[in-house]
Amino acid sequence: MSTTFRTGTLALAVGLALGTAPSFAAGFEETSKVKAKDVERIAVVGSRSAPRSVADSPVPIDIVGGDELGKNASSDMLDMLQAAVPSFNVRQQPISDAASFIRPVNLRGLSSDSTLILLNGKRRHRASVIAFQGGGVNDGAQGPDVSVIPSVALKQVEVLRDGAAAQYGSDAIAGVMNFVLKDDADGGSLSVKQGSYYEGDGDSTIVDGNIGLPFTKDGFVNLSFQLKESDATSRSVQRPDAQALIDAGNTNVASPAMTWGNPKIEDDITLFGNVGLDLGDDKEFYMFGNYSSRTGTGGYYYRNPQNRGGVFTDENGDLLVGAMDGNAGACPNIAITAADVRTQQDYIDGVANNDNCWAFNELLPGGYTPQFTGDINDTSLVMGTRGEIKGGFLDQAMYDISGSVGRNKSTYTLVDTVNPSMGALNADQPGLSFEAGSYIQLEKSFNADLVKGIDMGLSEPVNFATGLEWRQESFEIVSGEQASWKQGPLATQGFSVGSHGFAGFSPEAQGINKRQSIAAYIDVEAYITEDFLLGAALRYEDFSSFGNTTNYKLTAQYQLNDELSFRASHSTGFRAPTVGQANVVNTQTSLVNGELIQSATFPPTHPVSAELGGVELQPEESVSYALGMVYQSGDFFMTVDAYNIEVSDRVAQTDKVFITPAHVAALQGKYPSPELLLNGSITFFANDFDTTTKGVDIVANYGMELLEGDTKFSLAYNFNATEVDDPGLFTSGFKVRRLEEGIPEHRATFTVAQNWENVSMFVRANYFGEWFATHADEPDEFSSYGWSETVGSSYTIDASVSYFLNDSWTLSVGANNLFDKEAQELQKDGGAYGVVSGKYYESGPYDYNGGYYYVKAAYKF
Repeated sequence: MSTTFRTGTLALAVGLALGTAPSFAAGFEETSKVKAKDVERIAVVGSRSAPRSVADSPVPIDIVGGDELGKNASSDMLDMLQAAVPSFNVRQQPISDAASFIRPVNLRGLSSDSTLILLNGKRRHRASVIAFQGGGVNDGAQGPDVSVIPSVALKQVEVLRDGAAAQYGSDAIAGVMNFVLKDDADGGSLSVKQGSYYEGDGDSTIVDGNIGLPFTKDGFVNLSFQLKESDATSRSVQRPDAQALIDAGNTNVASPAMTWGNPKIEDDITLFGNVGLDLGDDKEFYMFGNYSSRTGTGGYYYRNPQNRGGVFTDENGDLLVGAMDGNAGACPNIAITAADVRTQQDYIDGVANNDNCWAFNELLPGGYTPQFTGDINDTSLVMGTRGEIKGGFLDQAMYDISGSVGRNKSTYTLVDTVNPSMGALNADQPGLSFEAGSYIQLEKSFNADLVKGIDMGLSEPVNFATGLEWRQESFEIVSGEQASWKQGPLATQGFSVGSHGFAGFSPEAQGINKRQSIAAYIDVEAYITEDFLLGAALRYEDFSSFGNTTNYKLTAQYQLNDELSFRASHSTGFRAPTVGQANVVNTQTSLVNGELIQSATFPPTHPVSAELGGVELQPEESVSYALGMVYQSGDFFMTVDAYNIEVSDRVAQTDKVFITPAHVAALQGKYPSPELLLNGSITFFANDFDTTTKGVDIVANYGMELLEGDTKFSLAYNFNATEVDDPGLFTSGFKVRRLEEGIPEHRATFTVAQNWENVSMFVRANYFGEWFATHADEPDEFSSYGWSETVGSSYTIDASVSYFLNDSWTLSVGANNLFDKEAQELQKDGGAYGVVSGKYYESGPYDYNGGYYYVKAAYKF
C-alpha cells in the first residue's frame, strides 16, 4: 500500500478549486482492495465543493482508472479514451500535415478545442498544431496534445460530460477532461509491450515505468516515463496514372508511387513528475509537469510528371518550361502528346539539350512524393500551495494559489520535394530537403482560489468558492530556411512558390502574437434539504483581443430515495478563438476535384482575407441544457443523461475560396504580387455557422460472482446528433453534411471483465452506427469518383487476457479489432481508389489499419 503523509485530510479538502484530490481522499485509511476500488469513483472535476462520488454528482462524470486505460492494445491515450468513453471520438489522420501526429478529437460531436483539458485540475496548454484538414468537424481546431500523457502516469481520468465554462473558463462547451497523476510515495512498475497489425506492419515497442518515492517523511515524488517507437503502416494500392507511366517505360516510378497509412513515430519520449510536500500547519506544496518529444514522418500525395500543375504543367496541361535566365519567350511550353514527354523531339531539342530551358522532368523524371516530418516538443510545469486559513473572518477557509507555464513547439521539414520556382537550383538542396519553420504555442497562468463553508442554518454548510485567474497566450511563427519560401527565378513563369506540399514560413509571416485575459468567478453550492442540492456559478472574463464575456451555470440534484436521484443543469458558455487561429499563416496542398492545388491560409484580418470577407474573430457562444437520473441498487449502477447544446458563431476554417482576376485587381496596392495567387485557393478563420447538438448518454455497470470469479458487466451508450441551424457565408453543403453525419449518431460499448486469483480477462464489443464516409476534403458532388457514401453500422471486438505469475510479474496478451473487421473501402469503380492510392475512407470511426495484437510483460514493486 502507498504511504500517505499527514496532510491526507487536508489534501481532500483543498482539492476544491482547480486542484485535484488524491485517491485516498475519501477514506485513505482503508486498506482493502474493495475500498480502493470505491475510492477511484471519487471525482474532483465538476464541483468546487468537496470531491464526491459519481452517483452524488449533479452533472454526469465518467471515471476511468489508470489500470483500465492500460488494458488496450494501443499505446495512444486518445485510442484508450475512445474505447472507454463512447461520446469521445478520434480518428487516424493520414496525409494531414502535422495533424497526422497530433490528432484532433471530439467529445459529443463538437470540435477538439471545445473540450477543456485539465492535468491535476489545472488547465493544460494547447498544442501548436492546427488541424487544417480536420475532417469537417475539426477544420482549423487547435486543442491540447492529449497523446503525450502516458497511462502509466495516471491514477484516473475524469470526464465531465457537461458544459462548464462558467466554472473553468473558455473551451468547456462540450465538457472537461481531467487527467489525474499518480501520487504514490512508494512502489512502482515497469513494463514492456510489443505489438503489430495483423497485416504485419505498424510494429510498435513501448517501454514505460513509474516509481513513487518519499519526499522527506511528509511528502512524495512520483515519476513516470514512456519510450515508444512505431513503424508506419501502408494500406495502399498503386495509382492507375503511376502504373500507366511504368507501362509506358518510365522506370523512375515507385510501386506504389505513394504510401497511404499511419506515419512513422520515432524517438518518442515522455517524462512526467508529480510532487507533494506537507509544509505543516495544514498547508501543502505541490508541483507537477512533463517533458515530451517525438518525431513523426508521413507521406503526401504523388506528383505526376505528366500533369502536376505549377510544377510539371501549366493551366492548359502543357509542359511547363522555364527560362533560368528570365527570358521566358526563349523557352515556350510544350504540348504533351506522348505517354512520356521525355521521348518527344520538341522536349529533347527544347529542354534536354538546352542549358537555359528547364523542366522538372529532368530532375524528377518519375514524379515525386513529398515526405513530411514533424518534430514535436511539449513541456509544462505547475507549482502551487494550498491549505487552510486559520483565524479571522476567513477562518477554516481553504486556499489554492498556483502558477503554470506550458509550451508546445512543432518544427516541420519536407524531404523529396522541390520549390518549383527555383527550377534547376533545387539540385543544390541536399536530399531535396527543406526546413519549413516552426509553430510555438506558449501559455502562462496564475490562479488564486478560495473555498469556505458558511453555516446558514441548512442541513449542511453552504459551500462558497471564488477566485481569480490571469492567463497569457502566445502563438509564434518561426520562418523556415530561405529555399523553402523564396520566389525563385521561375516564379513569374507559372511555377509554384515554396516547398511543395507545405510551403515554408517567410520572414513576413514570422512573429509572435499574444493575448492576455483576466477572470473572476463565484461558485455557490448548497443542500437546501438533506436530499436537494442546488448550485450556481458565475464567471467574468476579459480578453485583450475581443473584449469580455460573462457566463453562468445552474445545477440541481434531488435524491428521491436511497436508490434513485434526478439531476439537471443549465449553463451558458464560450470558446475564445485561439491566438493561432487569429494569426496563423500556412500554405499546404489540398485535394480538389481530384486534383492537387496549393491552398493558403491567412489571418482573418489579412488584406487577402479581408477582401474575401474576413473580419476579426469573436468568441463562440453556447447554451446548454441537461437532464438525467442516477439509479443504484446493490451491485447495479446506472445513469441516463439527456443534453442539448446550442453553439452560435462557431469558429472554423472556411471552405476554400478561389482567387479570381477581380480579386487580383482589388488587391493591387494592398498585397504584394497578388497575381501569384490567381487560380489558387485561400482559407481563413471565421465565426461562420450555428449548430444544435442533442444526445443521450447511458452508462450501466453490474458486478456479480460468476464462474468462481468476480465478474463485471459494463454498458455505455451515446446517441449524439448535430444539426447545422445556419451555415453562414463560408460553409458549403458538403461541410454541413460532414458536420451532421460524419460521426456516427449511435455509439456503444459492452464489456465483460472476469477476474480469478491468477487470471483476469475482458472482452469488449464496440458498436458504431451509420456514418457519412468521405475522403480528404472532396465535396460529395464528386461522388461519381467514389469520394463519399453513406455507410451502415458496424462493430469490432477487443479482448485481453492477463496471467499473474506472482505478486510482481504479470504477462498479458490482447488485441484490438480481434476479428480484423475491415474498414469501409473506397468505391473501386469510382476512381478514387487509385487516385488517392488508399484502399479505405480516412474518416471511419475505427482504425482503418485493421486488427492489432500485443504482448506485454509488467513488473510491479
